[in-house]
Amino acid sequence: MSRARVLVLNSALGPLDYRVPHGMSVEPGSVVVAPLGPRQLLGVVWEPERMPSDAEVGDNRLRNLVGVLPVPALAAPLRRLIEWTADYYLSSPAAVVRMALASTSALEGSKTITEYRATGDVPGRLTPQREQALERIGATQGLIRELAAIAEVSDAVIRGLVKTGALEPVEVDIDSPFPLPDPAFAAPALSPDQRAASATLVADVSARAFAPTLLDGVTGSGKTEVYFEAVAAAIRENRQCLVLLPEIALTEPFLKRFAARFGVQPVAWHSGLRSSQRRRAWRAIASGQALVTVGARSALFLPYANLGLIVVDEAHETSFKQEEGVHYHARDVAVMRGKFEQIPVILASATPAIETRQQVALGRYAEVKLPGRWGAAEMPAITAIDLIAEPPERGRWIAPRLLTAMTETLERREQVLLFLNRRGYAPLTLCRTCGHRFQCPNCTAWMVEHRLVRRLACHHCGHTEPVPKVCPECQNEDTLAAVGPGVERIADEVTALFPDAKIAVVTSDTMWSPAKAAEFVARMEAHDIDIVVGTQLVTKGYHFPNLTLVGVIDADLGLDGGDLRASERTFQQIMQVAGRAGRGAKPGHVYIQTHSPGASVMQALVSGDAEAFYAAETEHRREAGAPPFGRFAGIVVSSEDQAAAVETARLIGRAAPDPDTLDGAMEVYGPAPAPLAMLRGRHRYRLLVHAKRGLDVQDVIRDWLGRVEWPAKVRVVVDVDPYSFV
Repeated sequence: MSRARVLVLNSALGPLDYRVPHGMSVEPGSVVVAPLGPRQLLGVVWEPERMPSDAEVGDNRLRNLVGVLPVPALAAPLRRLIEWTADYYLSSPAAVVRMALASTSALEGSKTITEYRATGDVPGRLTPQREQALERIGATQGLIRELAAIAEVSDAVIRGLVKTGALEPVEVDIDSPFPLPDPAFAAPALSPDQRAASATLVADVSARAFAPTLLDGVTGSGKTEVYFEAVAAAIRENRQCLVLLPEIALTEPFLKRFAARFGVQPVAWHSGLRSSQRRRAWRAIASGQALVTVGARSALFLPYANLGLIVVDEAHETSFKQEEGVHYHARDVAVMRGKFEQIPVILASATPAIETRQQVALGRYAEVKLPGRWGAAEMPAITAIDLIAEPPERGRWIAPRLLTAMTETLERREQVLLFLNRRGYAPLTLCRTCGHRFQCPNCTAWMVEHRLVRRLACHHCGHTEPVPKVCPECQNEDTLAAVGPGVERIADEVTALFPDAKIAVVTSDTMWSPAKAAEFVARMEAHDIDIVVGTQLVTKGYHFPNLTLVGVIDADLGLDGGDLRASERTFQQIMQVAGRAGRGAKPGHVYIQTHSPGASVMQALVSGDAEAFYAAETEHRREAGAPPFGRFAGIVVSSEDQAAAVETARLIGRAAPDPDTLDGAMEVYGPAPAPLAMLRGRHRYRLLVHAKRGLDVQDVIRDWLGRVEWPAKVRVVVDVDPYSFV
């Protein structure tokens, strides 16, 4: 191969051709270093017929590739996935490839680091700190900072021990292999329903063919134990497994659960890893040594050497939709990777999305059901509290009936969870004198008061500022009022009502890492927490047998905003948080505070008639031609210059295809200011494309936008199958 088509990691460039110098060997998928002007860029060799170039030149004008990196080539199934993702989500192939090469340090050769261990020698000058360090380090080997942390001394103390010869250096390969999971380590005793479900999934793994399956089981039914049997089957065949989780906070509890079943932890992949950890994981995955990977959505594009199974846990979760960069949905891309790899894909959920249910109805996905909870546990009773008929006391947010239930639960030494999907103390702060409202200077959003840190914060751009002592408009003191509740305000109310109770506030502000999640789980299991006040972070993945009461403070919150999936999301979220109650032998109860007890979603929650609710929601979608019966695509135009954003949005709107030329298969609405009209200092306008299911909407949009030119300072983003309409 003397000429190579290279997809360089620059989204502004298309694929480029290079000469392969004599003595260098490349193949499709090889990771290479390519010159571009005075710079050198990473790139991947691609099949020319699958990646056409607009910049083809003669052989005499080609520049030589600089080198080939010592990592396995990206396999053909992964290259097909990259092509499909870029095409379907109207994204740059280079942006998708970048997700596959997510650790640049992993692309270099093997590396070693210096660790230290005790030699057994005792230094002549043995200070109390040195004595403490040697005692606590014992046989442990690690970096200077790690040993200092273990010994609870400064780095200087450890360096002093190295100089005296009490600690000796050891060269360590940082790509040391991960311990292998044992599929027979602690095989569980499954119920008859679980055995039947796991047998189906295990058979799919053994068949080594594409088989998407919905594992639909109520909360607490043991879905994890069931798909663990499919994971065990893949491990026995020495094939790799990927388990996707929707939240980084769920990773640590999952690792603990996995280790209890397989003897060791799986390989983790998420944004909280250090660079060295990402490098080690990437190389182990690419070599095939890492047999099980658990991670966030980005783990989907890693270069697995021998993938045998993909599991998408909590597959209904909207956080699987990427809202920045490549706007892909990990659930759907996971199914496509399964198709290209010819392997089974398990979508596990207690509240499957309507899109997934429709695929089952069409026969494209198989379905395995777990209708009951495991063992003696039963589903909790759900009761709606009409806030109009039974309002809380003035200045409070917890209704009397829920308060009584909390008192009785705590008297039984059982645990309580209060759910409100709103961070901070209050969503709005205003002046009682002049009415001034605190708005983010960068976004069209109110500043949220966080009383624990005494700051006002924007949850969209991250801007923070101190809570002022006077109103910035009228200069009056003591006139600022917090409007509405957030979890911190509910926690304050609970503290006043139950002064002896141990209370934990669980949000992304307080549980931002897997380590924090592990600390929370340990406290709950040790009954060091009586009442949890939390957001959606506590609605899924946790198993606390002593938690028997769940109170939903504002069940109507998710119904605001005009989102087509609002009712479905509310149902899923409340069912998930309700599922935290009564997971052990003790029965559970759930109280839902609502101003609309007659709403269909509230009635479905109380009656437990999920099938009727989903049937009605599905029919509404069908009548509206909304997904999964129609197609949506959002076009978002943004710029720091409002006039440029407006003009570009209008230009795109005027260039929209005539519906008559498409036989009425597509309508375009807008442009209009986005509900979040300014975000991070950029003015935003939206167009919404609504198309019939059979239309190739990507080709239409690609041709449409290809005819329009806009200034470099304007950004145009296409969101295919949008989940956010703000």
